Amino acid sequence: MLDNYLDRLQGRRVGLVMNPTARVDDVHMVDTLLSRGIDVVALFAPEHGIRGEFGAGETIEGGIDRATGLPVYSLYGKVRKPNAGMLEQVDLILFDVQDVGARFYTYNTTLGLVIEAASEQEIPVWILDRPNPAGGDYVAGWILENQYRSFIGAYPVPVVHGLTLGELAKMMVGEKWITPATENPIRVIPMEGWNRRMLWHETGLEWLPPSPNLPRFENAYAYLGTALIEGTNLSEGRGTTEPFLMLGSPQTDIPEEALQNLNDRFPAASFNTTSFVPLSLPGKVTRPKHMDRTCYGLEIRIRSYKNLDPLKMGLEVLRVLMEYTEGAETKEYLFQLAGSRDVLEYRANWEEEVEQFKKRRQPYLIYP
Repeated sequence: MLDNYLDRLQGRRVGLVMNPTARVDDVHMVDTLLSRGIDVVALFAPEHGIRGEFGAGETIEGGIDRATGLPVYSLYGKVRKPNAGMLEQVDLILFDVQDVGARFYTYNTTLGLVIEAASEQEIPVWILDRPNPAGGDYVAGWILENQYRSFIGAYPVPVVHGLTLGELAKMMVGEKWITPATENPIRVIPMEGWNRRMLWHETGLEWLPPSPNLPRFENAYAYLGTALIEGTNLSEGRGTTEPFLMLGSPQTDIPEEALQNLNDRFPAASFNTTSFVPLSLPGKVTRPKHMDRTCYGLEIRIRSYKNLDPLKMGLEVLRVLMEYTEGAETKEYLFQLAGSRDVLEYRANWEEEVEQFKKRRQPYLIYP
């Protein structure tokens, strides 16, 4: 974008939807654009904030960005779709957010709402595309059923969709999952050098946490499956140094046989019993489940990303934890995460849905 499109931003009042991953050579894109003389007039904050100062689920209030003095409008509070007043001074919106490739990761819902709102005001949206960390070939999980639509699942895609945000935006518009008022409301600024077979560790890029509880790619890859634990009364590891890799509760007691079965079934990962104490960690989580109590359960380590299906792993881990935890309960949130009540069968019965989706997404793919 900086090399080939910067001149097209000159003379336009630009609004930015960005998070801490929007960086160029370790400088936030906000500051980069301002230093290049671009007239940035407004910042729009998705979950976790423009500069990553908010933990998961924390309400973001609007205000002023202290580093630049620019107004910040929250898209993760009472207002989740920009209104006309927020966009009044904006001629063009840049969307630059690193995604993780999961339907329930809220940035893709924010993207759809931004496109709709901007289109209603005849404002174009440019998406600065970034890699899908899990690659473009890995697609898994149930297609979202309409009754479970929510902010963590807005579009009928599998749990793991295998699309970049640019590709997903094209599909949103093309399949009419959103209703833009203009015919061509988006422009995708494509990546160079990325292909669908590449997982994050093969890109050579530095991992910048797209949210505070995904400190490394290992956490983010496991998250595609172990995030299902968030739909229960067990800890998904928030409040520890290894979210989504440490899982359990004060009542969990996993026998050696069940542990061995996990290791045998998923040799690309290792599973060990562990204990941990979830703590309040400012900027990451304020009140994690089972805070300040000793929890028992599993610690997961990934040996081979290419040979691991993290959603199938997460589903089996969910089954084991539910079976060996006294008083374990699921919540309605689990069905919003999974997109289907089939999750309670603990079977990966989504192959046919996935194949149909892969065919449907084909016209929207940008990368080989």
